[in-house]
Amino acid sequence: MSFENEQKELEESLDKGPVRPGDGGDRRDGGDRGARRGKVYFKKKVCKFTVHKWPCDWKRTDILQKFITERGKILPRRITGTSARYQRKLSRQVKIARVLALLPYVKN
Repeated sequence: MSFENEQKELEESLDKGPVRPGDGGDRRDGGDRGARRGKVYFKKKVCKFTVHKWPCDWKRTDILQKFITERGKILPRRITGTSARYQRKLSRQVKIARVLALLPYVKN
């Protein structure tokens, strides 16, 4: 009898598939590993220069610092949401402000 019980348990475990820690079990058992739970919405990034009518100028270091990382790098468009036109102006103005020592090349 014990051999038959062991055989049944082995067959049942093979039907379920490998069970790993944190695995939600087999999908047939109701586990939803990798399944989506609805739509993911994100806020559309808009260009702050066009919305707020900010001037992109080297004299406005308070505005330029919002587009620079802690280490002094210029943030890319995909992160800030700046339009291509203003991203080109922004990078040019940041470089001018660095040369004039209004912005640091590298922050400590």
